Amino acid sequence: MEKDLICGMAVDEQKAIKIERDGKAYYFCSDKCRDEFIQNQKNPAQQEIKLKPVAAKGQQYICPMHPEIISDAPGDCPKCGMALELKNATAEKGAEAEEIKKLAKKFWIGLGLGLPVFLLAMQEMIPALKVGFISHRVSSWIQLILATPVIFWAGGFFFIKAWKSVVNRSLNMFTLIAMGVGAAYFYSAAAVLFAGIFPESLKMQGELGLYFEAGVVITVLVILGQYLEARARAQTGQAIKALLGLAAKKAHRITDSGEEDVEVDQIQKGDLLRVRPGEKVPLDGVITQGKSTIDESMISGEPVAVEKKEGDKVIGATVNQTGTFVMKTEKVGSETLLSQIVHMVSEAQRSRAPIQGMADKVAGVFVPLVILVAVIAFILWSLSGIEHALAYALVNAIAVLIIACPCALGLATPMSIMVGVGLGAQSGILIKNAEALEKTEKITHVLTDKTGTLTEGKPRVIGIETAEGVNESIVLSIAGSLEQLSEHPLARAVIDYAKEKQVLLKDVSNFDSITGKGIKGKLENKQVYLGKQKFITELVGNVPQTLKEKAIAMQEKAQTVVWIAQDKKVLGILGISDPIKKTTSEAIKELHALGLKVVMLTGDNKKTAQAIAKELNIDDVRAELEPKDKQEIVKELTTKGARVLMAGDGINDAPALAQAEVGVAMGTGTDVAIESAGITLVKGDLTGIVKAIKLSRSVMGNIRQNLFFAFIYNALGVPVAAGILYPFFGLLLNPMIAGAAMSFSSVSVIANALRLRNAKL
Repeated sequence: MEKDLICGMAVDEQKAIKIERDGKAYYFCSDKCRDEFIQNQKNPAQQEIKLKPVAAKGQQYICPMHPEIISDAPGDCPKCGMALELKNATAEKGAEAEEIKKLAKKFWIGLGLGLPVFLLAMQEMIPALKVGFISHRVSSWIQLILATPVIFWAGGFFFIKAWKSVVNRSLNMFTLIAMGVGAAYFYSAAAVLFAGIFPESLKMQGELGLYFEAGVVITVLVILGQYLEARARAQTGQAIKALLGLAAKKAHRITDSGEEDVEVDQIQKGDLLRVRPGEKVPLDGVITQGKSTIDESMISGEPVAVEKKEGDKVIGATVNQTGTFVMKTEKVGSETLLSQIVHMVSEAQRSRAPIQGMADKVAGVFVPLVILVAVIAFILWSLSGIEHALAYALVNAIAVLIIACPCALGLATPMSIMVGVGLGAQSGILIKNAEALEKTEKITHVLTDKTGTLTEGKPRVIGIETAEGVNESIVLSIAGSLEQLSEHPLARAVIDYAKEKQVLLKDVSNFDSITGKGIKGKLENKQVYLGKQKFITELVGNVPQTLKEKAIAMQEKAQTVVWIAQDKKVLGILGISDPIKKTTSEAIKELHALGLKVVMLTGDNKKTAQAIAKELNIDDVRAELEPKDKQEIVKELTTKGARVLMAGDGINDAPALAQAEVGVAMGTGTDVAIESAGITLVKGDLTGIVKAIKLSRSVMGNIRQNLFFAFIYNALGVPVAAGILYPFFGLLLNPMIAGAAMSFSSVSVIANALRLRNAKL
């Protein structure tokens, strides 16, 4: 990780802006930093790094609004001024809690000192409340003394962040706050200390107006807003913290000398662990002894316990319910499914959705525009000719600076993404990035593989038919021996059936798998083949008519037919059935209710595919496909204007998953399929697609609400603060009210994002 030579932020070499000088490469987080480096001809060897790394080893901090800003230490974002957050969340409370505590302290002390200032100011504004023994002069000095620590101690971080924004040439909301509060304070302080230098036109009833109360109240309200915002932002990360909190802390390790309790991080691959009823499974592994039922809802989102026996995989952090078993550890540390989920969720929460580009463009010109509006408002009010024009000019210019809040615009998208991705993870939906989430909302067609997606993915051999004069055991021996080397979902069914019939499986040489067609190899010096009818016909010639008829009968019962041949002779066929998942039918009904068309893509025979499609009321079916065919179908539908979501679980689905607008991989599938997809369903179930689409629509709707609130707030607030309503209704916006409105605009955006946690998927 390189450091930007201008702002000192850590930047990813792959994403950073790079220039070369004197044979060396230098990296920058933005065009601004690069341009400043070029213009000033700075010597990299002498450049001061502003952010010193003081964080614990391996920790990095990131801006919630600008994910490209990365630091080795806690601090403020040089672009927006927001406090940086830990890039990878932890279950423990850290800097986040300290920040909330610090803001709470500043708020209460600021409120205690600021309240007398406000009450004294009210006496000046409302003579009926005036206390006789406190003169205007005494009141002015009390306000100055009390306001100073409020503005420069409690609100001092506003000015620090504002100065950084100027130095980094990235004006933000703290620039506006510091200008507004600073103008109110320094004008009032000068009025107390050097009253003689001001013109009579600024005086009311012979006295200069003071605005300490505006500066103090605005400071206290903004701190309150920052406090509420910090608390709300902390809640957006609760999903990932909840996942981290699920991990087991200790385990019972079995050794030659007995059983010992150890910390989970001390366990190595291959260690044997005992898991008792009610305990969490410590890490990912396989059961070697015993059986039980395990609650896997933390992974799949489904409350039904799953039965487990010897040879079955178990997942770390799931809860053992009824039996005791011994497991062999297969994955530790970052290799475990829980760790991978946490990493994937964390990365997705920090990714940027395309819709955010619009908000970024607006925010980029917003602050300079607001300053320009404030200057114009000041000039127009100064020239208005009304009594005390300069006083009105100052108040309205301050109100314009205070009410504008680009922070709300910047937070509109990332807060919703963080909450939405976290909610998805808790429901077994892992989203690779925000772009996939945004695209899912607009899909029109759901293309799905059959095996493992619509069906259980646990096929079994239903029947066997042989050619005349061929023994069943010979057919099963060849089929089982070949399938031992295959990764196809049907392979396990053939092997299990062969073993069930106690058929001897032999070693195959020269094995070759032809994707989408079949497999072949050499067995006892004879060439053997297994696959689709077309594949076998191409290799051995015509197939027996009797077997063709029996194959058709099997296919009409929704069975997949596998052909077996040796040299130039067809030996027989196997009928394999893969039961349809119980949830598939209801999921397809829901997809139809969402206005989507469902298309089944399968390499299986047409008759088998059509039988399943008819049973499930699928809109379209494409059968006898090769991997490239699935990809071509995705292209075909896309050219016709369809927005395609492709779901699959095998290596043969990877090209189509990558080609589709949104690829959805079943978590029960291969690593290649998962890597090619934008969304992964931990549980290989079509209902997960329904949930993913509902989640996408909820998140994108929430983002649009946030953007609308932010845009309409500023579009209305700035003109009102400038005094546009005064000529018509005599209304002006008090800077204190502007401060309160500004503070709560960001809070309202975050609160709206937090509503997603209750979305029904």
